Amino acid sequence: MSVLGSLDMYNIPQVCKKCGGVMVFKGVGEYHCEDCGAVDYDDYGKVRCYIETNKGATAAQIEQAIGVSQRTIRRLLKDGRIEITEGSNVFLRCELCGKQIRSGQYCPECEIKAHRNLEEKQRELLHKAVQGFGLEQKSEEGQRRFTRDD
Repeated sequence: MSVLGSLDMYNIPQVCKKCGGVMVFKGVGEYHCEDCGAVDYDDYGKVRCYIETNKGATAAQIEQAIGVSQRTIRRLLKDGRIEITEGSNVFLRCELCGKQIRSGQYCPECEIKAHRNLEEKQRELLHKAVQGFGLEQKSEEGQRRFTRDD
């Protein structure tokens, strides 16, 4: 996903609702107007503020209270930006093994496997790219490591 896609995804305020000034990111989903100092929040900031004061709230309750869609709340959970409270009977499942998790897409074990697979694929692509330049590796010690095809 591109950075621009994530800007639209979480309804990031860019223009002040009070004076039309530019909103500046201050952290944790909070934005302040450069001109008048008004404070506004993106979807993440709204959800975070709500669940800090309403621990254990469901996605439906959050949606009804602050207007952030359940779809966006699920996206925040999958992105690992928020997590389901401990002891909740609601949970996510690891996308690889099906184990119960509180946030993200994978359990810790599958997260490691997924990263290792990604690293291996990147190494393979790099190896193919080096071969594509006509460079050939030689294994004899003391010899040239690469030769050029002229």
